[in-house]
Parts: sequence; C-alpha cells; structure tokens
Amino acid sequence: MINIHEIYQSIQGESTLAGMPCTFVRLAGCPLRCSYCDTPQAIAFDSGNSMAIDDVVAQAKSWSNPLLLVTGGEPLAQKSCIELLQKLLNTGGIVQLETSGALDVRLVPSAVRKVLDIKTPGSGEEKRNRWENLQYLNAEDEIKFVLKDQADYMWAKGVIEKRLQNTPATILLSPCWGALSAEDLCAWILRDKLPVRMQLQMHKVIWGAEKTGV
Repeated sequence: MINIHEIYQSIQGESTLAGMPCTFVRLAGCPLRCSYCDTPQAIAFDSGNSMAIDDVVAQAKSWSNPLLLVTGGEPLAQKSCIELLQKLLNTGGIVQLETSGALDVRLVPSAVRKVLDIKTPGSGEEKRNRWENLQYLNAEDEIKFVLKDQADYMWAKGVIEKRLQNTPATILLSPCWGALSAEDLCAWILRDKLPVRMQLQMHKVIWGAEKTGV
C-alpha cells in the first residue's frame, strides 16, 4: 500500500523532458517546509488515500503516456515508493522521480531518471541537503535549483563550481515563480558562462500559478 495524494495526466512542465505528455503520481507527505512550496496541499501525510501499488500502476498505465513522474510531497518519505518505482518501470514508459535530495536515493532503481532538487538558502531548508546523493547520479539524472533571488543564484553558482564540476547530471536553474525575474536569471547565466540549462515552469505559463492538477 502507498498513500497517494493524486494521480492525473498533463504535460510535464519541468526538467529536460518538459512538454512530454505525462502521468503524474503525487505521493502524500513531506518532512520539509520550503518557503516556495507550490504544493502545500500535499505536505500532510494524511492528505491522500491509501492505495494498493498495483492499482496505482494500473491507473497510471491506463493513460498510455510515454512519461510517468513520481513526485510529492517528498515521495521517498514513503518506504513503499521504491516498490512503486520498480513496478512503474515494468510498464515500459520513462519513469522520473522528483525528490528534494534530503533523503537517501541509493535504493532508487538505476533506470529511474532522478530530478534532485537542491535546497537553496532562500528555501529555508538548505541544511537538509544530503550531499552524498550527488555520487549516485548518472547522465540521465538532473539537478535542479529553484532560485528566489540573486543571493540564491550566487549560492548555487558556488555549489556548481565546488561540487558539480564533474557531475554527469544536467544542471537546471529555475526562477522561483513570482519572486525572481526570468530575464535577470538569463543575464546572470550568460554573464557567468555557467554549464546549466534554465527552465521555466511550463504548466504555470499555460494554466497559471494557482491551477492544481495540471
């Protein structure tokens, strides 16, 4: 069994796979309290319904989307997430996991594409970063920084230069919606020649920041 906040289909709005038709499996519960959290409704561990993992997989498979994303909340906060990921891989689609990086990713199946969300000072949860996770990333994984301001950008730049010079993962910089200008972030990236990709939250561009279930 696993506690599910919601399952729905939409377009993947983030990562290098942005724009792909995607089935979202959002797990309930998160031990973090990021200042910019855009899914506070999924923070509580009792915010969802208990479902059999096979039923979750069957529902996700029924939409036949090429991409399946397990997100939260913080999905790895539920131990049964690993079993869910493995069974989703058996459907034949691409499986992504979005995780804060505060929890150990060693047991995540290697075929799952991890999106590790490094917490900046502006998030209020910088201390929760589990830096050991960086060694378990491969070329299909991604490292995401959500930036609230220039101070966050400079902090992320320092992390990239000190910790990520040899990472095989793609590095993504994302301006916090409503807090940091995308134009400013573009200018800083070009100025500093950072080896990164900038991303916007495509789903918010399409449906607006307050729309849920998209």
